[in-house]
Amino acid sequence: MKEDFLKYQGQTTPHPLAIEISHANGSYIYDTSGKEYLDFVAGVSANSLGHNHPKVNNAIKDQLSKYTHVMVYGEFIQQPQLELCKTLASTLPASLSSVYLVNSGTEATEGALKLAKRYTGRAEIISGKNAYHGNTMGSMSVCGAEQQNSTFRPLVPGIKFIEFNNEEDLKKITTKTAGVILETIQGGAGFIEPKNEYLTKVKQRCDEVGALLILDEIQTGIGRTGTFWGFENYNVVPDIIITGKGLGGGMPIGAFISSYEIMNTLKENPKLGHITTFGGHPVIAAAALATVQEFLTTNLMEEALRKEQLLRKHLTHSAIKEIRGRGLMLALIMESPEIADKVILEALNKGLILFWLLFEKRAVRITPPLTITDEELIKGCETLTNILDNIAPSLAL
Repeated sequence: MKEDFLKYQGQTTPHPLAIEISHANGSYIYDTSGKEYLDFVAGVSANSLGHNHPKVNNAIKDQLSKYTHVMVYGEFIQQPQLELCKTLASTLPASLSSVYLVNSGTEATEGALKLAKRYTGRAEIISGKNAYHGNTMGSMSVCGAEQQNSTFRPLVPGIKFIEFNNEEDLKKITTKTAGVILETIQGGAGFIEPKNEYLTKVKQRCDEVGALLILDEIQTGIGRTGTFWGFENYNVVPDIIITGKGLGGGMPIGAFISSYEIMNTLKENPKLGHITTFGGHPVIAAAALATVQEFLTTNLMEEALRKEQLLRKHLTHSAIKEIRGRGLMLALIMESPEIADKVILEALNKGLILFWLLFEKRAVRITPPLTITDEELIKGCETLTNILDNIAPSLAL
């Protein structure tokens, strides 16, 4: 298959990992030769309940037997969509009660940016340096990494950037600003957490000038950081939330969420302020609803924090300079990008799936399914530390 894969499928990098997938279950992925891989990445934080979860699968099968796509989003009342929106609203403060379902995280970003402009009547958007919010043109415009953006310019105008955790930069948020979009924890930049009540101060500044705070919860949401939403850890309530990735339990979905008052501005002047054919697809919505219900009726969120401590306990090695992040959203920071590369590629040979971060090249991503067991975590840590032991002599550690 590899030859056909490289020939017929559009590629994202010159050197894809190119594992030929046979099947996946729980915390494991299997290739066509029968080799077993312990998954410490979860589809880049998307497979929140692991692979082939029975409750997600049953929800998909049940909905398939009723109907699939029947009408563009927002016209017909479809129970899976409605129940998902109501359930998501139940996890949020009253000011965040209106949910717009879309197909992906990047579409959720696009919708949120449009909503901020529509509600405020302003054009300027402020984002974080080295942010990542998706890869469509509007989302790229608020991604503050020029090495990604330069080839595709011109992008959407009116974007300014601030440095995450730099309080002096908050002066750049003015009465011209429609919205400030930030990741609750910066992902591609290296799993950087907000410090010193930073997000609270951003919200206060937004309130002072009449701008909206948009928090990107695509990775931090749906239990990964120990609470259902990442922002719950940082004493702040945004005006708009973006979600995706883990929401679908492995199925493609996104949403942007705001107040009834703000969201309703997309309904008119002009009508159809945001439209999507397949957003909230009933089969996908059913999978997402099953995923959300599983988190709300189990202790998986609390367990994410305990499992974080287990990982930190078993990942003590001189080659690891720092472990960043929260819950099961962690990044091992190595001395150099070369070491990170060696670790990730050798781990794959040893049957452990790790991955890179977009902009922090020294990082090794650890974002396993939240259903991963203690035994599986310890097994993965032992594999990783053995790899570091083997390469340590060449690093003079």
